[in-house]
Amino acid sequence: MPPADAPLTRDRILAAAEDVIRRFGPAKATVVDVARALGVSHTAVYKHVASKAELRDLVVGRWVEATMEPLREIVARPGPAPERLRQFVDALIAVKRRRATNDSELFTAYRSLAADAKSIVAAHIDELIHLLATIVDAGVQDGSFRKVDPVAAGRAVLVATSRFHHPAHASEWADPSLDEAYDDVWQLLMEGLGAARS
Repeated sequence: MPPADAPLTRDRILAAAEDVIRRFGPAKATVVDVARALGVSHTAVYKHVASKAELRDLVVGRWVEATMEPLREIVARPGPAPERLRQFVDALIAVKRRRATNDSELFTAYRSLAADAKSIVAAHIDELIHLLATIVDAGVQDGSFRKVDPVAAGRAVLVATSRFHHPAHASEWADPSLDEAYDDVWQLLMEGLGAARS
């Protein structure tokens, strides 16, 4: 946490907003509450954030951005498409479950805030589909996958695996049979994509 006399920046405001949400819940994610936590006037915060709605959207956007970084790295690295596709979904599952376990208060609040941040969530889903499609397309090009529409296939992979990473299913993630179900779903996806058995 930066010192109290550090310059007021959007990042500092968002870090404070996350802390307020973590401690008091999403209802306290207001400009006034965040200003109070920072020890500044709400006018000072309004120089960086236009409204409570924008503040909440920025918090959701910050959460999403932290989720996306490792996924983009997987897409950018070389390697066989079937392996990278599995690494991508494994990483998506791992980051969501880790955040649900390690920061459960913010994870629960994020689910509530995301319901109102529809454009940010839609952009997040679009990027996930785009990244998955990039890997599928690489597999189509090198013959690892049969000829499919990469975007449609990317969307199908995301939807088919949603039980394992979508926050709405978080209460199911402790089920010991879930990993076996994931492997079964994955085998069907690979058969659908025409991936050669290893």
